[in-house]
Amino acid sequence: MISFSSFSLREELTQAISDLGFETPTPIQQKVIPTLLSDPQDIIGLAQTGTGKTAAFGLPALHHIDVSVKHVQCLVLSPTRELCMQIQEELGKYGACMRGLRITAVYGGVSIGGQIRDLKANPQVVVATPGRLIDLLERKAIDLSDVRCVVLDEADEMLNMGFREDIDLILKNTPTREYTWLFSATMSNEVRGIAKRFMKDWKEFSVAAANATNENIDHQYYVTQHHNRFETLRRLLDFAPGIYGIIFTRTKQDCQEIAEKLMKMGYHVSPLHGDMDQKMRSKVLERFKNKTLQCIVATDVAARGIDVNDISHVINYELPDDPEVYTHRSGRTARAGKSGICMSIVSPKQISTIRQIERLVKQKFHKSDIPDGAEVVRKRLFFYLEQIANAQPRADFAKLYRDSMMEQFADVDKDELIRKLIWLQLKDTIDVYQDADDLNAGYDNKEKGRSTGRFARLFINLGEKDGLNAQKLVQFVAESTDMDPTTIERVTIRELSSYFNVPTDAAEFITEHLASKKFKGRKIRVDQADPSPGRSSGGGGGREFNGNKAPRTGGARFGGEGRGWGGNENRGGGGGYKGRKKFA
Repeated sequence: MISFSSFSLREELTQAISDLGFETPTPIQQKVIPTLLSDPQDIIGLAQTGTGKTAAFGLPALHHIDVSVKHVQCLVLSPTRELCMQIQEELGKYGACMRGLRITAVYGGVSIGGQIRDLKANPQVVVATPGRLIDLLERKAIDLSDVRCVVLDEADEMLNMGFREDIDLILKNTPTREYTWLFSATMSNEVRGIAKRFMKDWKEFSVAAANATNENIDHQYYVTQHHNRFETLRRLLDFAPGIYGIIFTRTKQDCQEIAEKLMKMGYHVSPLHGDMDQKMRSKVLERFKNKTLQCIVATDVAARGIDVNDISHVINYELPDDPEVYTHRSGRTARAGKSGICMSIVSPKQISTIRQIERLVKQKFHKSDIPDGAEVVRKRLFFYLEQIANAQPRADFAKLYRDSMMEQFADVDKDELIRKLIWLQLKDTIDVYQDADDLNAGYDNKEKGRSTGRFARLFINLGEKDGLNAQKLVQFVAESTDMDPTTIERVTIRELSSYFNVPTDAAEFITEHLASKKFKGRKIRVDQADPSPGRSSGGGGGREFNGNKAPRTGGARFGGEGRGWGGNENRGGGGGYKGRKKFA
C-alpha cells in the first residue's frame, strides 16, 4: 500500500503530514504527487470535489519552494473566497514546519488595504481569486514576474463564472512560468481551450468521481409538480428531524428567497451565496460547522468552501443544469466512511435527467413517495420519544425541582402526563398536517378539484395579435413556469387577451413567475379573471381549448403557518394541505 512516507517529500513536509495523521494518499494524490516531485511539468488533474486535490498540488508546490527567496514563486487561482481561504489554511498546515514560508490569500469582499500590506511581506505563495488579483495587478501591488508555477484549481467553475478573460490576463502576466497545473472536475471545451493556449505537452491524470463508487450514499428522488416544490421541501425537512445538511439551488435569488421563507417559518437555516459579504458568509459557515444551523441553502459556487464531514443530507431543490454538478453536490455527504442521503425534488418531465445522472454516477436512484401528514407526525413522534428515552438529566436537577414537580402533578396519572407532554411537543405539527394532501405527481384529485372549485381562471394580456393560439399559449405558460401542460385548461384566445384555468393552489405561483417574463419584448400581465371556475370572463367571443385530461397532482397552499424542526424543540412545519389521511 502506498503511503505518504514513500514519497520523496522534503523532511519538513513529511513531518507536517505525520503530525496531521495522514497516512494513505487518495487516488489523485497517488497519481499526481510522484510526477510533480520528480519531474515537475504541465499537468491536468481531473477529479471531483473532496478527493484531496489541495494536497495533490499543494505538497509538490511547497516541496519546490525556496524559502530563502522573498518573492512570489507559486500562484494558486480559485473561484471563490471560501475556497481561497480553505486552500490557504490547508497549505499553512502542510508547510507548518517550513521556517520562513509565507502564504497569503487575496480575495474580494474585504478591505484591499490589508491584503496589500500582507503582500509587502513578500510571500512565496499567493492564493487568489481572479478578480481581486487583477485589481492588485492594476494597482501594481503584486509582482508575478518571478512566478514559476501557476495552479488553476476548480478551473471549470472559474470558467463557468465568467473568469476566462481574467485567467488569460493573469497567465500573460507570468512570463517566467515554468509549469501550469490545472485541476478540474470536468474536461469541458473551455477548460481544454485554456490548456491549449497556455500549456505544452501536458500529462493528464484522471480519477473516478468521488461518489461514483461511494455506496454509502442513498440517492433518492421525489416527483411533484413544479409549483409544489417548496412545500415538498418543507415536508422533507419535517420528515427528517435530525437533519444536518445542504439545500442546493440554481440561482442566488432562489437561494435567498427560499432561505428567507424557511427562516420566517422557524427553520434553523441560512442562505450562502456570492452576493453576501465576506463577513456574513464566514459567520454562516461558522454557525453551520458549529451545528447552530441545521441546514444552509446554498448555490453550487458558494458551497465549494464548505469542508464538513458530518453532513447527513444533501437536498437538490432543483437539479443542476449540468448533470456532472450532481456529483459535486452529492459528494458533500457520506464522507469519512459515513453514510448519507442525497434527495432530489423533480418534476415529471425531469425523470429523463434522473436517468442520465444514474448512468453518470453508476448507481440506481430510489423513487420515494413524498410523506403524507400522518407519516410526518409519526416520524416526529418517534424522534421525540427517542430523545426522552436517551435523555440524561443532571442529578442536581432532580434534587432541586423534585418537590415542585411532584406537587404540580400529584393528581395526574402517568398515562395522562405522557399524553400532555407529547401533545405539547407535537401539537403544532398536528395542526399543520391534520389534513394534508398528497404532493406526489400523479395523484388524481382532478374530479375532486372540479367539484370543489379548486381551479382559478387567469387573464393574460396576450392574444391572437401576438401570434398565439391555444396550443402555443399552453406551451408558453408551461415552459415559462415549468408547469405540467395538462394542468392548464379551458384556454380562451381573444384578439388582445386570453384566459385559462389552472389549479387554484398554482395560481399565485404562475402569476408571480409570468410577471417577470416578456413575450416578444412585451411585458406580461397576469391577473385573476373570474372567481367562477371554468368560465371565461367578460362578454364576447373567443375560441376555447380543453387540454389533455390526464391525471395531475393535487396542490398546496403557499405560505402556510408552520415551525422549524430539530433539537429539543422538534416542532413541525409544512404547508396547509387538505386530503388524503386523517389523524385519529
